[in-house]
Amino acid sequence: MIASGIDPARIAFVAHSTTQATNALLEGDLARVGILGLLDGSAPFARMQMRVRAFSLGERPFAPHTAFADARDERAQREAIALLQREHHVEALAVSSAFGVDRPLGERRVAEMARAFDLPATTGSDASSLYGLRARTRSAALNAALLPRMLRAARSTERALHAAGITAPLMVMRSDGGVMSIGEIERRPLATLLSGPAAGLAGALLHENVTDAVFIEVGGTSSDCSVIRGGHAQMRPGRIGVHRLLLRTLDVRTLGIAGGSLVRANASAIEAVGPRSAHIAGYRYAAFCSPEDLREARVADGDILALRAIDGRGIALTPTCAANLLGDVPDTAFGRGNDEAVRRAFALVAAARGTEPEALARAILDRAIAGIVPNVRALIAEYGLDERLLELVGGGGAARAIVPHLARAMNLRVRIARDHEVISPVGVALALVRDSIERQIVDPSVEQLARLRREVSDRAIESGADPASIEVDISIDPIRNRVLATAGGAVGGVVAARARADAAERARTAASSLGVAVEALERIEVSEELQGFRHERNLRVVDTSGVVRLSTPFARLVRARVATVERHAREGIEAVTRFGDVGRRLPDLYALRRGRISELRGFADAERVVALLLDELRGCDENERVTLVFVRAERG
Repeated sequence: MIASGIDPARIAFVAHSTTQATNALLEGDLARVGILGLLDGSAPFARMQMRVRAFSLGERPFAPHTAFADARDERAQREAIALLQREHHVEALAVSSAFGVDRPLGERRVAEMARAFDLPATTGSDASSLYGLRARTRSAALNAALLPRMLRAARSTERALHAAGITAPLMVMRSDGGVMSIGEIERRPLATLLSGPAAGLAGALLHENVTDAVFIEVGGTSSDCSVIRGGHAQMRPGRIGVHRLLLRTLDVRTLGIAGGSLVRANASAIEAVGPRSAHIAGYRYAAFCSPEDLREARVADGDILALRAIDGRGIALTPTCAANLLGDVPDTAFGRGNDEAVRRAFALVAAARGTEPEALARAILDRAIAGIVPNVRALIAEYGLDERLLELVGGGGAARAIVPHLARAMNLRVRIARDHEVISPVGVALALVRDSIERQIVDPSVEQLARLRREVSDRAIESGADPASIEVDISIDPIRNRVLATAGGAVGGVVAARARADAAERARTAASSLGVAVEALERIEVSEELQGFRHERNLRVVDTSGVVRLSTPFARLVRARVATVERHAREGIEAVTRFGDVGRRLPDLYALRRGRISELRGFADAERVVALLLDELRGCDENERVTLVFVRAERG
């Protein structure tokens, strides 16, 4: 910290994203894992479900060894742990039981027992709160396989911070775009899967105030495409190869096309861009050479578009070089190269191919985006995005190499994120602590939902969130009998340092999101921290930093005092309920208070909605104002 001149005492928290979990799974660089199955009355069925068959990860098979012990016999459990260490030399343990979701204490007690043997351990209930013993055990085994290496890296980072005099908590990026404490690594290292792309997406959300967009983070070797809809990252169930994991991750499509991709061509056309990149293959980028580097250079033999310098080194024409030639990289932008060197390189290669430099550069970029356009189209269709309001947002060091040309080809608005070259660390710095619990509950009662709300809040607090900042959203999928509770909050009382947007800027953000002029908006007072804007039956709620926090059509909007909110909630639900072929469909309800937005979706019983709303407002002053937004359910 001496070189930077920053007082370590002023640092509130430290966070980082890591590709360690992803790389370990892709490469098969995993610890030897033992599974300890705890048996009770369901022993025959459980034995089958808790044996994880070997499958390939990277170039190595992943083949956990399984032992069993009576769930009530501590001596048998110790003997099973010792057996796995002695005969199979396991380096980490996954503890699983048939009813671990509902009764996790037994699993956790055995995990503590294993740690007393200096054996890192995790449990099925740590891996997931969903039923499905086979998938939960597999997820726990993969969790355990990551533990030793993740713990070593985390503790090494922590020691480096302490050596620098930094006592602030160390946080790690999660796969859902939030952060968690280093202690949570001991339970759920798998939750860091895809935290690299998650960091960039968090940066776009929090640094750029994006509402509806396809975010493309472009590096030197690959591009990560993901969706932001209504100001939220989009999630999907995690998979490793063909194997389902009980883990929600960002929906990221990773493509081997980027700013440093090598270009292959035949005599008449550009054949491919990527997946091999110039820097990995030992080539220099033409854009980052000096004119002197190109003195007496000649066109290289072979199918790669490159020059051979006088010193024998290869100089490649990459998408970054093409974008520089075509003017997509402004003078002061990151990624700007040497104009003379770029022109000379393209002139040499274009002359050898019987074409013009600009035509060659356009052909390179056209071929590059040909592999990206179908993936972006698929994301737009899958998530029902309105192309009239959609933006392509570029992040990563090579954003300008790909994203502007892609936007022109698709006729979409484009935005290159501020500080795009460091968008991932920006995202880590601004991210909130997040945690979620997904549980299968048939016809959940008010008590079960309230307990789930408290449980996910407690988990977020354990991960480092300030209790006063936590917001919880609950949604129900009645088709699959699944309840999802998500909690998020600031780190230890630290509020992300976002710039404040004035009223005019917030109005412009809402108007852009709605695709209308500012003058067409009707302003709605929501709270000191939230400003509402409506156009016809469409609503946007923008916070003080200019972020669209709520983007929805609505059927009814009510401003009420806490003392009267129950009556207004019941009246609104009754008025907006839809009746169709499948019966009664309650509206989704959003409750806005101060800077908080509570989301209650997918409910079939008005009493539960009202009870959870009142639970959310318990302890508030009865004269405090609350805005209720009722969104009519889709037809069905």
